[in-house]
Parts: sequence; structure tokens; C-alpha cells
Amino acid sequence: MLRLLLLCGALGCGALGSAPLTFTMLQWTQVSKGSSVFWGNATLGRRLSHVLEDHNVTQVLPLEPPAAWAQQQDMVANYLSYFSGIVQVFSKERPLNYTQILHCRLGCCLFPNGTAHSFYEVYLNGTAFLTFHVPNATWKLRWPRRDPMATFAQRELMKYSETTHNLQHFLNTTCVDILRAQSPQTGKQRGRSHTPLVLGLTLGVSAVVGMAVGIFLCTGGSC
Repeated sequence: MLRLLLLCGALGCGALGSAPLTFTMLQWTQVSKGSSVFWGNATLGRRLSHVLEDHNVTQVLPLEPPAAWAQQQDMVANYLSYFSGIVQVFSKERPLNYTQILHCRLGCCLFPNGTAHSFYEVYLNGTAFLTFHVPNATWKLRWPRRDPMATFAQRELMKYSETTHNLQHFLNTTCVDILRAQSPQTGKQRGRSHTPLVLGLTLGVSAVVGMAVGIFLCTGGSC
């Protein structure tokens, strides 16, 4: 499920406190005529930590040892290849003559008082599509109108633990622990974190797969 920069204020973190430490991922997926293109980046404390270019994700900050990072790279490549295969299959059955762009942004903020805030938002062609409500691990519709495509995508995402409880754990626990390990207040006690940051990307791709299935099925009128 990862993608991925930005200012915390743009994600609503700034309203919850001052000077939060953030981990944010941005991921774009463009689907057109049976092919998929991926790009994005991740930032940790306003420093670029990862870059995604097509099927390759690069670790900019040395957050994981080489052997562990190599495994994570393979995991991402497999997820992205799986997604591309789904797009090719569905495009043969239901060709799309226009471009679809999915944009995911996810991450967490850690504030000086120790409180945290996590988020996951999805946009389709620049319009708010879905958001993940972290406290109860549910996907909420944000599409301006209720239609079969959005409803189907929401239902698909709610079926699997990878896109519900696993995603909730990543955002509520893994992501926040990453920030606590980097925080001047808690980093010394917790030590350096080698938690696989790219896990968020693979979870993000899982979510995109679910949405893509909904988009292709509903475009063909089979919801």
C-alpha cells in the first residue's frame, strides 16, 4: 500500500497544535489505455525520505539497513506489478478511452504535547473520493454524488484487513512510533527506528487496487 511530500497544514495537522513532527506520503497513480504509471514521495520531519518512480522506490534517508530495505523494495515492486496486471485485465474487458488519476495522501503528525493525528485521503481526478476514518477503521465516501462506482469501491475496501485494520494499525501505531523515535523528546529513550516506512506505500497500493476494481467494473455497468 506508498507515494509521497507536503506541508502538514495542507493536511489539517496545523490546526491541532503547533510545530508537529510529521511523516507524510503522497502517491499518484495514472491509468490510461491499459497502462499504469506511478510516482510519489515521502517526507519525515520535512526531510525527503523516499521517492517513488514507476515501479521503483528509493530510500533517500538511511532509515533501514540495506538488507531490510532490499526486501521492502521487492514488496513494493510486487504490489505495483499486481496492480498493473489488474489494470491490463480490466482494460481488455472494458476499455477506457480517458485517463483516471488516483491521488492518495496518508501519514501522521506528532505534537509537542504527545498527542497524534493520522490521516488517509483519496482523490479521483482531483475530486475528493474517499477518506479513511482511522479511529474505527472505516472508509467514508467523499464523492460529491452517490453513484455505483464510489459505493462499490468503498465496499471493496471494507472487505479486507489489509485496507481496514492493518491500515489502521500502520497509521495509529507504526507511523506514530516512527515519529516518536525521531522526536527530540522521546527519540533517545526509544532508539533509532528501522520500522519499514514503505509499509504504508504497500497498504496504499492495496487501497488503490480496490478502487481500481470498482472503477473498471462500474464503468462497464456491472456494479
